[in-house]
Amino acid sequence: MKLAMVGLGRMGGNMTQRLLESGHEVVVFDLSAEAKNEAVSMGAIAVESLDELRTALTPPRAVWVMVPSGRPTRATLQHLGKVLEPGDVVVDGGNSNFRDSIAAGVEFKELGLGFIDAGVSGGVWGLTEGYCLMVGGEPHNVATLQPAFDTLAPPDGFAHVGAVGAGHFTKMVHNGIEYGMMQSFAEGFELMNAATEFDLDLHQIAAVWRQGSVVRSWMLDLTELALSDQEGFAQIKGYVEDSGEGRWTVEEAVRHSVPLPAITASLFARFSSRQEESFAAKLTAALRNQFGGHALHFEAVETPGPNPKPN
Repeated sequence: MKLAMVGLGRMGGNMTQRLLESGHEVVVFDLSAEAKNEAVSMGAIAVESLDELRTALTPPRAVWVMVPSGRPTRATLQHLGKVLEPGDVVVDGGNSNFRDSIAAGVEFKELGLGFIDAGVSGGVWGLTEGYCLMVGGEPHNVATLQPAFDTLAPPDGFAHVGAVGAGHFTKMVHNGIEYGMMQSFAEGFELMNAATEFDLDLHQIAAVWRQGSVVRSWMLDLTELALSDQEGFAQIKGYVEDSGEGRWTVEEAVRHSVPLPAITASLFARFSSRQEESFAAKLTAALRNQFGGHALHFEAVETPGPNPKPN
């Protein structure tokens, strides 16, 4: 099929390559001339603006958006709503909040346009391994993009999970679970690292767990890969970002009164990783000293030397 890819970052660029290698015609747009040129070198057709997509594609047009969630995605969708014609279909494949997707679906329907929200998992490995796709939308719109879905996903890696919003809701929960899995592996390996009396080879343990263990998984495969380069691993700063999905998952858990202790704790652990000094820990230490006389530990403070003599 012929479709457009808007956004050629780590995900969009690799997805474009996977589509091209399977014989699809892909029209691309990105703010980066370098990214567009790279796509063109693989066989894509580049346009200089979103407005040009109207003439570069044939009805019913299909446009896949892979730009950062939030304002960039909303601005792109609003622009496409003005450019495209009734019957055309737009896919938001970024990590958008499912509520934004529901709102976009309503707006597009009023314009006579189709809208699909696609939760995409696979990261930088998706180019070779395929992308797990969870999509929400009306069946006839999903059918329009089915050839692309079939190419991007591995066997049995595609599911039409429900109405508009269901794709990104499912991906949100997926990423919340991902937070918990990463945190569990991190804590377990930290404990083994602290058990210095055994001098454990953590890379060896990760490797053997991959074979027949009940915790074997792709996450464990990546753990083994991360631990294989000890020198590089030692240089990593333990500062962990979050891209939003974990927060949204916890917010929805509160809204539905569903307990998510592991996922919530993993999100808060990420917040803790960014603190150079914990105010809460300092206050707790001070309070223990106040009521129990427990010892305090103080940071070393440089003592200023004597004032220099005037010339």
